[in-house]
Amino acid sequence: MRVPFLELKGQYTTIKSEVERAMGEVCDSQQFVLGPQVRRFENDIAQYCGARHAVGVSSGTDAIMVALMALGIGAGDEVITTPYTFIATAGSIARVGAKPVFVDIDPARFTIDSKLIADRITERTRAILPVHLFGRCADMEPILALAAQHELAVIEDAAQAIGAEDEYGRKAGGMGLAGCFSFYPTKNLGGFGDGGMVITNDPSLASTLVALRNHGSSTKYLHPLLGGNFRLDELQAAILAVKLKRLDQWTEQRIANAKRYDALFRARGLDRRIRIPNMPTNERHVFNQYVITAPRRDELSRFLESQGIGHDIYYPVPLHLQTCFEYLGYKEGDMPASEQAARETLALPIYPELTPPMLEYVVDAIEAFYGG
Repeated sequence: MRVPFLELKGQYTTIKSEVERAMGEVCDSQQFVLGPQVRRFENDIAQYCGARHAVGVSSGTDAIMVALMALGIGAGDEVITTPYTFIATAGSIARVGAKPVFVDIDPARFTIDSKLIADRITERTRAILPVHLFGRCADMEPILALAAQHELAVIEDAAQAIGAEDEYGRKAGGMGLAGCFSFYPTKNLGGFGDGGMVITNDPSLASTLVALRNHGSSTKYLHPLLGGNFRLDELQAAILAVKLKRLDQWTEQRIANAKRYDALFRARGLDRRIRIPNMPTNERHVFNQYVITAPRRDELSRFLESQGIGHDIYYPVPLHLQTCFEYLGYKEGDMPASEQAARETLALPIYPELTPPMLEYVVDAIEAFYGG
């Protein structure tokens, strides 16, 4: 049996006619930039996330960067974030001229350890940028309290977590001043290319975001701000609007697959050999990835590859040890939990179209690797 890590064709076949119809409407209209499809999709996302405003942008990376720009964060400022995430998170901070300040992760969540943040706040700190990693919300309540105490902005990187909820039922992206989403094809809500969104409840911030995504202009040829070309394509908005209607159904299938993995691993006693994801009963983990912590991870990876089982290793070099951030002065051992996660974690297939036999085959292989 072959089990791909991600397989998008099966999902597409279920929505092909509706997607083609939506794309045809855009082609017939010949409006390809910031037209009615973008406005409609922005309204849909705002409603889905419980936010007052949503601003479509060109990618999840640009969503983070334009949110930082809108807050005037730049040279001389510091933004606290996690080193165990994709480069876009801290890279966007650096690209606006600010300094990323890394705080280690809580190994149970893989998200920033809220207990460690206070010690890294300085007079130059302007914002905290938590990442809702792999589909689970960061520990937001203490982060929001710290931010309020120190008058800091909270910008949520919710690229992997659309639809996730914390223990209070709050949606990822809607808890801070701004929430940033990615619609890269591998995400739970993925387009046919790049796309992103910033949500906020602040009308002034929303207006600034709208201008910044269009070269700092709200009126043609007048540019009170220096922005960029961060616009969401009309075709992507049309496709994503079709998919959004099915997002909760697909998410529930991901959650069901995660529960099947959990049950199978426990039935085989493998939960004593590997650490399976912490499935919170009072939160909604949307499982963009199902990530295990595994001894002899690299050997297991090679074995799964030999068995035709797709998988991935997320963030094998945490950001504080990346060459591009050498200037920050971090060294190995500074972020022990992130470094351990980089050495030991492995993501298994979790997409909605996985079948029970495919799941069992994955678990069978892992059981065989560890010797039953």
